[in-house]
Amino acid sequence: MIASEPSFSLGMEEEYLLVDPATRDLVSEAPEGLMPACEARLGERVSPEFLRCQVEVGTRICRDIHELRGEIAHLRRSVAEIAGDYGLAPIAASTHPYAAWTSQKHTDKERYNVLARDMQAVARRMIICAMHVHVGIEDDELRMDLMGQATYFLPHLLALSTSSPFWRGEHTGLKSYRLAVFDELPRTGLPEQFDSWATYARHLETMKRAGVLEDGTKIWWDIRPSARFPTLEMRITDVCTRLEDGICIAAIFQCLLKLLYRLKRNNQRWRRYANMLIQENRWRAQRYGIDEGLVDFGRGEIVPYATLLEELIGHIHSDAEEAGCLREVLHAREILRRGTSAHWQLGTYEQGLTDGLEPTEALRRVVDMLRRETVADV
Repeated sequence: MIASEPSFSLGMEEEYLLVDPATRDLVSEAPEGLMPACEARLGERVSPEFLRCQVEVGTRICRDIHELRGEIAHLRRSVAEIAGDYGLAPIAASTHPYAAWTSQKHTDKERYNVLARDMQAVARRMIICAMHVHVGIEDDELRMDLMGQATYFLPHLLALSTSSPFWRGEHTGLKSYRLAVFDELPRTGLPEQFDSWATYARHLETMKRAGVLEDGTKIWWDIRPSARFPTLEMRITDVCTRLEDGICIAAIFQCLLKLLYRLKRNNQRWRRYANMLIQENRWRAQRYGIDEGLVDFGRGEIVPYATLLEELIGHIHSDAEEAGCLREVLHAREILRRGTSAHWQLGTYEQGLTDGLEPTEALRRVVDMLRRETVADV
């Protein structure tokens, strides 16, 4: 029996780093009045993150991609204005180009105090930011079924989002170093494959009974059934420096779920592949982003990302038209043409070195670029 059609509503969470515009370094502790000022303007749509140098925003439930864009633009603009009042600026990047995690402090909040105590140095290294996209799938069984199929596409989405090529002043050689840091936590990476919601709930209850976690919010898979909302939550992506790039990825994720639901209505489904295969593409997206292609498991060969993107667009074209977000989906071609934030950061750094700057000064130029681009289209 097929569940009633989901709402396919949208929500997005973004995490930003707070920098000092003079030094370009992260602040170790935000001014005392900054978060209350943010909360006074934005209410529950803004919250502190694990580290005091971070701010998290989350949209209201949005009916479509256009409402989502307006929400995110408002949140970015508001955080930038309020941070500016305190002499700071947000950057939407998944790592800071050169900040040291050893100088950061975690937020004094019960959840974060427990996390710091349990995870120790693994948690203290977490000066990383992400973007999460929620899509409303109200039926539990359907949510679990679509999660298992959507996992295949996660590396494709990661590749479009990469914004963390630097770590502690080093060019890591990865387009998304954030995942290398995040994967040190338990219960991360690709999700387990469950045949039913009851099976998932039973496994979760076993872990809760053992006392290793309180609830599903401490399962940090790349995609998960949200513990707070009746949504599928995509979590693999870096935070996008440009707002339009993040909106593009949200639109693609929504349309992929529409595609999978459409197939299910026609008694079809996307083939499930073993995690060992998807993990290979996850690594390739983490390492190369959009530059070197992913493995096409059916063909048994590496295929250029541009080819895979066109195939993906072909699969979801009708769904994007129906949802009124075809323009947003097609923006992926623009990302492919001019690169992701990781490309801009590396290009800015290399140009700085060409201009005769010392490496540290070239990295500061990267921070300046990130500050501009974070609010460029809000």
